This record gives sequence, structure tokens and C-alpha cells, in this order.
Amino acid sequence: MYIEANKSTGTAASLSSSGSSGYVIRIALTAALAGFIFGFDTVVISGANLPIKALWHTSPWFHGFFIMSMALWGTVIGAIFGGIPTEKWGRKKVLIWIGVLFSLSAVGTAFAPEPYSFSFFRFLGGLGIGVSSVAAPTYISEISTPANRGKLVALYQFNIVFGILIAFLSNYFLKGVGGENDWRFMLGALAVPSLLYSALVIGVPESPRWLISKRQDRTSAKRILTRLGIADAESEVASIVANDAHEKAKGAGTNLLEPKYSRIMWIAFFVAFFNQWSGINFILYYAPEILERAGLAAKESLLNSIAIGGTNLLFTFVGLYLIDKLGRKTLLVIGSFGYILSLAAVAWCFAAHAGPGLLLAFLLLFIASHAIGQGAVIWVLISEIFPNNIRALGQSFGASVHWVFAALITLITPIFLDRDNGIFKSNPWPIFGFFAFMMGLQLVWVLTKVPETKGVSLEELEKQLVKQ
Repeated sequence: MYIEANKSTGTAASLSSSGSSGYVIRIALTAALAGFIFGFDTVVISGANLPIKALWHTSPWFHGFFIMSMALWGTVIGAIFGGIPTEKWGRKKVLIWIGVLFSLSAVGTAFAPEPYSFSFFRFLGGLGIGVSSVAAPTYISEISTPANRGKLVALYQFNIVFGILIAFLSNYFLKGVGGENDWRFMLGALAVPSLLYSALVIGVPESPRWLISKRQDRTSAKRILTRLGIADAESEVASIVANDAHEKAKGAGTNLLEPKYSRIMWIAFFVAFFNQWSGINFILYYAPEILERAGLAAKESLLNSIAIGGTNLLFTFVGLYLIDKLGRKTLLVIGSFGYILSLAAVAWCFAAHAGPGLLLAFLLLFIASHAIGQGAVIWVLISEIFPNNIRALGQSFGASVHWVFAALITLITPIFLDRDNGIFKSNPWPIFGFFAFMMGLQLVWVLTKVPETKGVSLEELEKQLVKQ
């Protein structure tokens, strides 16, 4: 049985056996493991947040910039410029270097003697996250078919939330292990998956589309396509070459600011913009502190952070199952309604001084809404709406928008949330009310501006979304 795909996309046109299908899944999963380290690194800092604040006596502004958001500023730089090495040196080499950056970050932060060296190594880890959010989805989209592209690219998001759950678990079990230095064990634990990922990703092949488009290496591309299970690799190579020549003949440039790309640029911008103004990183980064404000003890707040990570993982499975069935737009709509309800309810809980159990329930509803909606969709949508000749650069643009706003939100959060000097101190209900309002705007945008990309080949999407 063969799974047909549009040949001009440079992806697997047909998988000739279950073995080759398993190989595609295996290499997609390996590349997606960059997302696991991404998720782990993103959340592991939540366990070090309060201990570092007490150890180094950081002010809200200093803590927000140098401790909590420094990795995100590295992520911004990595996302902005990650498309350049991904296009020039290839997807595989970049994926390998991502593992190196993560490993250095884990060891460096664990042994940092003061906040400035700590910030430097957090920045290195952030670079790895930013570049991975460009290279991994781009690579996976180029070895997938229209029928399974959503699921395979969403493996990256699945690994992100799996990494988040493991980070919450790791923080919980390492709490108190090293006494005042338990946070160093929490951060150092990242070295284990980073080194494992680095070893595994050496074994994945280069993207055959990149080999043809950037290196004109048809022999290697044909060999990889055969390994991917292409029934007629020679014809597939010819199709990719013809499509590449067609793009160049019609003057398909790599300038993202060309007017013909305006629609997809706005889609990429707003899906990334609204992703962060849902408050997802605010809640993940500051989950223990938020739960302590609700009346939970420190150990309890870490334990309930695990519930947040578990809910995220469970409903990401749901999103993975539905993304190629219901479609990207439908999931964004479902997620938007869940966001609005849950965030408004969390704001009410703080304003009315409701019990911590009720507040946690609505936070879990928020996490479930994110996992099914924006969480499942963002990296898939950005990776598939850009044409072949600018996919890595387009992915870089969307990822950089995402991380700029993530960094800004994380930077300013202590100004509002700090117990002693924050604007809202112990009752941050206006923050959640604002996020609920932003999700109302997202719902309007999704209903009026977002196209459905489910089951459409990359080439056909280019015809629909790019002004000819």
C-alpha cells in the first residue's frame, strides 16, 4: 500500500513499506527530541526562581532580566538568525550544534558562582532553543507527507510538553536533595538528555530537498529518498529539481518583505503573537510562585506544577490525534474558547480569594486549552505556510516573533508579580483578566483570517497563500 503525496514538495512521495514508514517516524522523532530539551530548559528555571532570588538577593528588574528572561533573549537571537545557518550548512549540522549548546548551558548554570556567569550560560541554552524552533520543524516538514505532516511536526510540540513535565518532576524530586544548592541539581539534570540527543541526531540523514536546492547533490538526495521509502526515487529527484528551477525562473526571491508574502507573514506573526499573549510562558515559568500566592506551601506548589505538566502532556496527545482530522483552524477556535473561559475564571479566583484547589482546576483547564489549540498548531502552521525557497527563513521569522514576546513577558512579570514590590503583589487578578481579553482578540482573528491547511500539499499551499 502506498501513501501518496505531492511530489513537488520534496517530501516522501510514497512510502513503500511499513519499515520505511517506521524509519521516517524514527528520524522525525529524533529531530523532535530537540523539543524535549527545549521544554525541559524552559521550565526547569521555575524551580530555581525563588532559591536564586534568596541566594543572590536580586531586585525585581535584575531578577527578571538576568535570571528569568536571559535564556529567552538568547532564544530570540537564535530564532532570528537560526534560518541562516539552517539554509547555509544544512538542517542536520544545525541540529547537532543545538545539542552542544544545550549541554554547555546545563553544566555552566549548575556550577555558576554568581548571577552574571549564570546568565551567560542561560543565554547559550536560549540560543539552542531558538535555533531548534527553526531547524527541527523545518526538517520534519521536509521529510513528511501532507497526510502525516501535522502529526510529525507536532511531535516537536509533544516533546516540548514532555520535557516540561519531566522538568517539573525533576524539580520536585530534587527539592531539598542538595540543601540550599538543590537548584543546581535541577539545572544540571538537563545535561543528560542534551548529550543523549546530540548522540542520536548524528544518525539522521540530511533533508533531501536541502541537498538538491542548496548543494545540487542529487546522488545523496536519491539515496536518502530511497531510504525514506520512495517507490521511484529517480522521478522524485527530477520533480524536486524541476520545481526548484520553476521557482527560480519565476523570480522567487528570499526577501520575506516582498509584498507577495504579506499574507503568510501576517499569519506567522499573529499566531506567534497570540501564543505568548495567552500567558502560557508566564504560567509555566512562574507556576510555583503563582500557586504559592494561592495559598500552597513551597513543596505543594512544586507538586501541583507536576499536575500542570501532566495535563499539558495528556492534552497534547489529544491535539496530535485531532490536528490532521479536525484541522489547524478548528483547533485554534476550540483552544480560544477554552482560553477565554479558564483565564477569566482564574482572574475571578484571585479577585474573590477562592480556594487554591479551584484556582488550580482552572489553571489546568487553561493548560488543556493551550495544548489542544495553540500548542498543537503553532509550529505546524508556521512550518507549512511558507514556500520551499524561504521555509527556513519564514520559520525563523515566526519563531523570533514568538520568542521576542515570550522574553518581554518573562522580563516584566516580576514587576507585576513580586510579593513585596510588584504592582499587584499578592493578588494578580488583572494579569489574567488581560490575558483573557487578548484571547478574545485571538478568536476574532482565527475566525476571520486563518486559512485551513489540513491535508494540503506544500506546493498547493504556496499557490493559495502567496500572491502570484
